[in-house]
Amino acid sequence: MTRILIVEDEYPISQVLRAYLQKAGFDTEQVYSGDEVLDTFARFNPSLALLDIMLPEKDGWEILKEIREKSSCPVIMLTALGEVNDRLTGLNEGADDYISKPFVGDEVVARVKAVLRRTEAQDSTVQQFGQLKIDLDAHRVWLQDEEIALRPRDLSLLLFLAEHPNKTFTREQLIEQVWGFDYDGSDRAVDLAIKRLRKALKDWPDDEGEIRTLRGLGYQLSVYEK
Repeated sequence: MTRILIVEDEYPISQVLRAYLQKAGFDTEQVYSGDEVLDTFARFNPSLALLDIMLPEKDGWEILKEIREKSSCPVIMLTALGEVNDRLTGLNEGADDYISKPFVGDEVVARVKAVLRRTEAQDSTVQQFGQLKIDLDAHRVWLQDEEIALRPRDLSLLLFLAEHPNKTFTREQLIEQVWGFDYDGSDRAVDLAIKRLRKALKDWPDDEGEIRTLRGLGYQLSVYEK
């Protein structure tokens, strides 16, 4: 189920948002204070956050900046302020949309769905395997929201395996696809690259996936559905 984090310190407004979003089929979590957001965000792992600007302890601008340092999760800002400069500030700081109070609950649901559709279209080249996220176009890899730096060849190997999850490839096939037809070195290069990848992904939970060796057959990126 798609998860929406509601960060709003006014209880009645938070409850209205919760009611409309749950009626639309979303799972929700509510936070009322700015200093509680990041811990809840990490635990709840939302698909989208509704973030009020005026919050006790820590305001929405600071929270948005901290979220963007760790995650590309879409964020819609909520505020009673209607000036153009505030909207531009939010968008320039990484917000995906902006809704001014007072608002209509159905409009919020529609905007949430629109942002999620837009995000899904942008992420069409992103493979998500539990806490492992691989952007095939951008050639970037994240594990538990931390970007992983890999050698170029190791990265190319992981990208290829991620394009074909649960499919087994021999060393020869991987050499051909990743190293290229003109490679004249040993196929042991594949074993060494796999070893480095396993070390880099050592914190990937065992119940989400692994790079498996199938004796006599080859290697595969195995992913497991929970």
